[in-house]
Amino acid sequence: MAARAGPTGGAATYADCVDSLRTSLKFLEASVDTIDRGVSDLPRLVSVLKAVRHYELIPQPTLAAAEASLRDEIGPYIAFLLSRADAQVERQERRIETLKARAELQQGRLARPDEPARGGTAKSASSRSRQLRGEDKLRARIVHQRKEALRYGIERLELEVLQKERELRKRLENR
Repeated sequence: MAARAGPTGGAATYADCVDSLRTSLKFLEASVDTIDRGVSDLPRLVSVLKAVRHYELIPQPTLAAAEASLRDEIGPYIAFLLSRADAQVERQERRIETLKARAELQQGRLARPDEPARGGTAKSASSRSRQLRGEDKLRARIVHQRKEALRYGIERLELEVLQKERELRKRLENR
């Protein structure tokens, strides 16, 4: 009996070991299933996490301090650039006004008939030019051209004075 008790007792021990091993295998399979379920979505999560950037939240006072610092740093440059832009705009406006004044002057000169072409003076000027010879004609022509240039210069200066007066009035009105 003792011999039979040994193997039978051993069989029970083996049966307990097999049962214990089967239980361990069931726990292991359950663990593998749980891990598979947890890891099965990993490729999708990797792609999602690569595409989405995560930002760290910072407190409002820190953000406000950074904005104030940036404003203090670039504020003077912006003001400087705006003042330069305003000065350039004013310069261009003055140039436009000057060009308009020149255009008005040129229109006036084109609209005004030439001096010798007026009534009785034309006959006397043409008779005088017929009587003049060579160098005298040339000198008369030069004097006439100088006279026209001076007349044009006077008209231009008068228009410039009017333009300066307009600019001065605008400046006084803006103050």
